Amino acid sequence: MTGIRSYNRRVLVTGGAGFLGSHLCERLIARGDEVVCVDNYFTGSRSNIAQLMGHPNFEVIRHDVTFPLYVEVDQIYNLACPASPVHYQHDPVQTTKTSVHGAINMLGLAKRLNARILQASTSEVYGDPSVHPQPEEYWGNVNPIGPRSCYDEGKRCAETLFFDYHRQHSLPIKVMRIFNTYGPRMHPNDGRVVSNFIMQALKGEPITVYGEGSQTRSFCYVDDLIEGMIRLMDSPAEVTGPINIGNPGEFTMLELAELVVALTGSRSVIEHRPLPQDDPKQRRPDITKAKALLDWEPTIPLRDGLERTVHYFRSRFFG
Repeated sequence: MTGIRSYNRRVLVTGGAGFLGSHLCERLIARGDEVVCVDNYFTGSRSNIAQLMGHPNFEVIRHDVTFPLYVEVDQIYNLACPASPVHYQHDPVQTTKTSVHGAINMLGLAKRLNARILQASTSEVYGDPSVHPQPEEYWGNVNPIGPRSCYDEGKRCAETLFFDYHRQHSLPIKVMRIFNTYGPRMHPNDGRVVSNFIMQALKGEPITVYGEGSQTRSFCYVDDLIEGMIRLMDSPAEVTGPINIGNPGEFTMLELAELVVALTGSRSVIEHRPLPQDDPKQRRPDITKAKALLDWEPTIPLRDGLERTVHYFRSRFFG
């Protein structure tokens, strides 16, 4: 199908009503693509794509990617999968099926159409890393039978499938490993640290920090992440990835909690809780490849991105 159409690309985004998916749909529509958004609304929301409804180039299909899908498109972004522990541990078997069956179904569709396909993988494939920062060559330190493994191993298996389809069927693939991303339209109850801290601060509740708060994460603002995703999809065919997309700026949980308290003007106190099982102690991407191959690096500092995110949560849930 690729190259036949005289008009702009027709792009399928699975998980298109989710946090990342809705921002991606917006960017693609803004540049003139036709977008087919697919979502089963398990963690996605119609409110995330409300501003696109009625746009002549935007179409929504309610569908679960664990079942085959038959559409005609030029590119596929496979983002469908709950991404926070609260949601992916709710039904761990379904989470694994979404990653694995979903990948098989989307790869089958891409093969039939000879469409370029991008897999939204995750830094969770590195597990609790013994190498820091994490380059793409690092194979990870993952517990295959722990409570997080439905997500970690599901995404690892999806990567396997993508590269096997590439080797076996010469399918044009792209694999990106997404590090912690935050911004407007995050789910308020997803249990992730940025949304947790902001919601707790705005409610004046104690801010729950696990352990001593010395564990680190790197936070990438959603606009930077989507820019990296589109650049990877549009990069030369030989750039298959996997490629880390994330912000190498590293912060402790305690630093993040204190910054959120300052930005919200909250009187919340910080409360320490026991560390959950298999929670990684540190996470920071090595983005050497993204810089060299995509000319990409994040541009939005944590404070600026958090200010925008706090504004969104305040106006959306406390307006």
